[in-house]
Amino acid sequence: MKVALTGATGFIGSHIQSALLEHGHEVVALVRDTEQADLASSRGATATVIDLFDRAAVAHALSDVDAAIHTASPGDTTSADMDAAVVDAAIDAFAGTDKPYAHISGIWIYGNNTDITEDSPNRAPALVSWKKPIDAKVVDAAGMRGVVVVSSVAYGDGGGAVPGALLGSPRDPTGNLVMIGDGTQHWSTVHVADLADFFRRVLESDSAHGYYVVGNAANPTVAEISAAAAEAVGAPGAVSGSEAEARARFGDYFAEVLLLDQGSAAGRARRELDWAPSHPTLTDELRTGSYRH
Repeated sequence: MKVALTGATGFIGSHIQSALLEHGHEVVALVRDTEQADLASSRGATATVIDLFDRAAVAHALSDVDAAIHTASPGDTTSADMDAAVVDAAIDAFAGTDKPYAHISGIWIYGNNTDITEDSPNRAPALVSWKKPIDAKVVDAAGMRGVVVVSSVAYGDGGGAVPGALLGSPRDPTGNLVMIGDGTQHWSTVHVADLADFFRRVLESDSAHGYYVVGNAANPTVAEISAAAAEAVGAPGAVSGSEAEARARFGDYFAEVLLLDQGSAAGRARRELDWAPSHPTLTDELRTGSYRH
């Protein structure tokens, strides 16, 4: 397939590009500037500089591909506008073709829930409340095969914003890392290479459609993850924090999602696409893998 990919130079997108190329697909990286184009090209993609907020320009770019994956995000108040523009462009370009369009979302949209499935109610906190109507538009679009990949917290290869936040946690007077909250909340997680493999499977499976929750089913507590992070940075251990400290550290919106208690077995992804995560869990990766200092 010839696949258009946004976010190809980002943490998740770069791994998707690698997975697609390794399986014989051609990647057209839709990037924001020449620096990003050079980086994507150096990794094997054909790069096109484009404004992802420009619906008509994106639709024109998608008219010449067999599939598309959207993972790019400005990570600010314009994120909803970008996602809406790209989704509308995909619907314009793919109408009546049944071509696959895979759109990344995040597990935080389900709120507090330790047994999340695709049928779970959407209880999105403020930070991600804008995602629901856009995700629904992808799934409900006629004439294209829309897939929303609901990603758990991604980690691996020394990257990811959330693992970075853990490793950079403040210390107490004896050098222990201060946990995000009291540490009892669970996080649903997925290695970025396993996530990339799932995106590739979505494109290759003609039956894949709708929502897929993607996580490795480890569902560790923040206390467990923080203890492993302490080992990674050479701290003596980790101590409980508080909701107030987390909100002061990250701001209300980001702290709210980090304090969520979540878990998932990702059963549909495993059953329907024969997906099986094969990389180390986040705690193992912190203790013995790419995050060790």
